[in-house]
Amino acid sequence: MLGPEKLPRVVAEFGRWVGRARAMARQFREQLEEEVQLEEARRAQRNPPPPPPAEAPTAAPQPGPPLPKSYSHAHPTDASGADVSRAPSADERGT
Repeated sequence: MLGPEKLPRVVAEFGRWVGRARAMARQFREQLEEEVQLEEARRAQRNPPPPPPAEAPTAAPQPGPPLPKSYSHAHPTDASGADVSRAPSADERGT
């Protein structure tokens, strides 16, 4: 059991060990990142990136068929607004 006399020393020693472990982990990570960067640089020197593809000249838009003068999808009507595209029914003729 740790008494009040040993506890501060044990906690301080534990703190030092944790600090050392964190420093070692940081050093390992930095070394690993450096190795990865060096390997990427070596690969880039061995295999230069291909040149960007040449852009094809843009062609002028081709004219299409002429557009209708009206964009309405409604049926044609006479001056009174009646639909002239269909024949009137018997009820409409009054027979």
